[in-house]
Amino acid sequence: MNRRIWMAAGAALVLSTALQAQTVSKPMRIIVSFAPGGPVDFTARTIAEPLGRALGRTVIIENKPGANGAIGAAEVLRSEADGSTVWITSVGAAAINPALYEKLPYNPQKDFAPVSLVTNNVEVFVVNAKDAAREIPDFIAAANGGKGGVAVASSGRGSIPHLALAQMELATNVDFLHVPYNGMAPALNDLLGGQVAGAFADVAAVMGQIKAGRVKALGVAAPKRHPGLPDVKTFEEQGIRGMDTNNWYGLFVSAKTPPAVVEVLSKAVQKALADPSASAKLLQAGAEPKSSSPQELAVLLKSDTEKWARLIKSRSITADQ
Repeated sequence: MNRRIWMAAGAALVLSTALQAQTVSKPMRIIVSFAPGGPVDFTARTIAEPLGRALGRTVIIENKPGANGAIGAAEVLRSEADGSTVWITSVGAAAINPALYEKLPYNPQKDFAPVSLVTNNVEVFVVNAKDAAREIPDFIAAANGGKGGVAVASSGRGSIPHLALAQMELATNVDFLHVPYNGMAPALNDLLGGQVAGAFADVAAVMGQIKAGRVKALGVAAPKRHPGLPDVKTFEEQGIRGMDTNNWYGLFVSAKTPPAVVEVLSKAVQKALADPSASAKLLQAGAEPKSSSPQELAVLLKSDTEKWARLIKSRSITADQ
């Protein structure tokens, strides 16, 4: 029995070493399901260099935007399953799309193997800097006084900001007018221009505007305060329960990738995120660096898929409503 165990362990070690030797000279591609310049792209480019050092190989970024992440997902699945093509995605394409779309060309939990979490990106509610509200209850009271219908922006239908708004409506029993935009940039432009009263956004997407004093952060939709916004209270601290959002970014590979290779990649991500320069850069931008084991990311993916599916069903949210 002991001899079999040692033989199995030896075989796994040989496999891991052989696979590493086979692919070490082959550049790794990180497939980004979004256009260049966005927060996911920024995150990928921030970790690329330290990840390359940890693996001893070149890491390049390829942007494959479109179809709510499906184009990027398809690129990974059609590539060789040797760990050389990695998908970085937000929670949307991984855990929300299955409930939003009746037909999805991929199954996140069956077609992909989790590698590691990369960052946590919770939602913050912001208003124009000239708004009289100082905290969330002030904004809610003003909205309720006007019998609801106050315009609140998001980066798009079915996005995490949209789902955060749905959570707020459930938690406060106040109905808002959801105004979806094609991305956060135009939503913020209209917030600054007074066309909408407020907006949910990833902290990373509005950190610059908050620091510049152009928008005011009223509350963080997470169990704890954000390290980059230590003075901004959570919704729960302000008496509003049920607000728990996290537009996390994670790395995935094809499910056909050998487990030994997945483990090598996961440990390399941990080293990359421990790099002081990369970590500081992500924190300064408003993202919270956070690695995980493949197993931990698998648990998070499953729980978030179920959580967001319940909310989407209860609020009858669709991608085109």
